[in-house]
Amino acid sequence: MQRRIAFTLLLGLSFLIGGAHAKAADFVVRSIVIPEMKAVFGQVESTRVVPARSRIGGSIREIRISEGDQVSEGEVIAVVVDDKLALELNAAKARIEALEAQLSNARAELNRQQQLLERGTTSQARFDQARTQFDVITGQMTAAQAEKAVVAQRTREGEVLAPADGRVLTVPVTLGSVVLGGEEIARVASGRYYLRLALPERHAAEIRRDAVVQIGRRGLSPGATGGFTDAHEGRVAKVYPEIAGGRVIADVEVEGIGDYFVGERMLVWIPVAQRSALAVPPEAVTMRHGIDYLHVAGKAGPLEIAVIPGEILQRPEGALVEILTGLREGDRVILPGETP
Repeated sequence: MQRRIAFTLLLGLSFLIGGAHAKAADFVVRSIVIPEMKAVFGQVESTRVVPARSRIGGSIREIRISEGDQVSEGEVIAVVVDDKLALELNAAKARIEALEAQLSNARAELNRQQQLLERGTTSQARFDQARTQFDVITGQMTAAQAEKAVVAQRTREGEVLAPADGRVLTVPVTLGSVVLGGEEIARVASGRYYLRLALPERHAAEIRRDAVVQIGRRGLSPGATGGFTDAHEGRVAKVYPEIAGGRVIADVEVEGIGDYFVGERMLVWIPVAQRSALAVPPEAVTMRHGIDYLHVAGKAGPLEIAVIPGEILQRPEGALVEILTGLREGDRVILPGETP
């Protein structure tokens, strides 16, 4: 009933426009191809969902983000603390201090032996022994400083960094939680958003990459989505070659869904087949007493034939009304204002 009312209004408006601007040529009926659209729900997904993981084991001391927050790559989003690392760092510092004292004594002994050797009051063996002792302690100092640097680096790795720019989806840990190295602290959606469709297996052969789909407005109810007439276009970017659970999966690229929720559903119309139809401009159809008529040019003059109109088709050349019965391909339809 609503489609009939809409068609009547469009017909009246087109008739007024056609009467004001008469066309100079008639309309020759040609068969056109119409895609059969199937309505399905698409789910918003992100091209990349990357986990932010802990680099060390320990307990969660600080969480700086929450679900839905925007993060930048390298931003500190949580802090993991291992109390043993502080003890290891203190031990490394104490060992370095002890080696510094030994190194100072070894340096003094080496200098003294060198002076005695120059005066000829000591042997070369004593001097070589002092130099070897100095070199050994110097090497131990270098190793202790390296060990301290390793412990300090492990302490810094307690900062959990965002792996990429994006929106935080989940934070599965709480303050005080004990985590292991490599455990997931948060999930970040870092890629572009797209729609993922799951269609019945019988449509698998008809779905094509780069096919144009129609996407309703945000919401699930027909009133919220606005219906097919208010939809905007998207494009099928990928059709997966595997069928699982009787469903074929396709991804649709669409602009303007960057602020949607991951997992949110939208109504999508996707072409799954094609059919041929005959259609005429809306102003060519006239209605009398509830019956629709077309004026068609015949050999003996114009003929008035009764037709049954179908849906209104939005074509690049303008709106057309599908004619279900009463018309043949090649017929010359007389438009308002024409003289046959």
